[in-house]
Amino acid sequence: MERLICLAVGYVCGLLQTGYLVGKMSHVDIRKKGSGNAGTTNALRVLGWKAGILTFLGDVLKCIAAFLIVFFMYRGSEYVPLLCMYAGAGVTLGHNFPFYMNFKGGKGIAVMAALVAANSFWHVPVSILMIPVTLAFFIIPVAVTRYISVGSLSAYTAFLVEMILTGQAGWFEMGQARCTELYAVLFLMTALAWYRHRANLSRLLNGTENKFGTKKKD
Repeated sequence: MERLICLAVGYVCGLLQTGYLVGKMSHVDIRKKGSGNAGTTNALRVLGWKAGILTFLGDVLKCIAAFLIVFFMYRGSEYVPLLCMYAGAGVTLGHNFPFYMNFKGGKGIAVMAALVAANSFWHVPVSILMIPVTLAFFIIPVAVTRYISVGSLSAYTAFLVEMILTGQAGWFEMGQARCTELYAVLFLMTALAWYRHRANLSRLLNGTENKFGTKKKD
């Protein structure tokens, strides 16, 4: 029951579609422009830097909000890191599949960025390193290839590996069964991110993926 509650809390928070709202402020339906995605990258390409930053910040904050709500709801629990990850999964589902937008949302990368930040506080100060490490796995691939999709998937996969390594190091202070469950939840979220980027992957294989700094190809 606790897991379902955490998923529900996350899903409700994830329903705040920042990209869609920012687009509406400019009288643009972001779902009908560019890639049709309601996330940060499409907002950046279609509406510019300011809209992209606002979209990213809004999507990060809604995940942080869900994380904190669950943390304070279950702060006495022996497996609160796991419950917080369920909240993150809920935010991802709400962000990617908002029911009131015909289940057409974003891809969950900004949500992942929020989870990186939130999970870097389980074993301070060493765990803070998770932020620059994950960021490097985003920035370096983008700098080399100029493909945001490559950096996004690289960072998401790196986050999964980091969480497994830190969990096995005992940073979450949970039993092995709870840690394994946490890894499984995050693995499914990572798999979903790859699935949501299937069109990008297809374009990468075909050499038609849009590079960062270039106009969106129709």
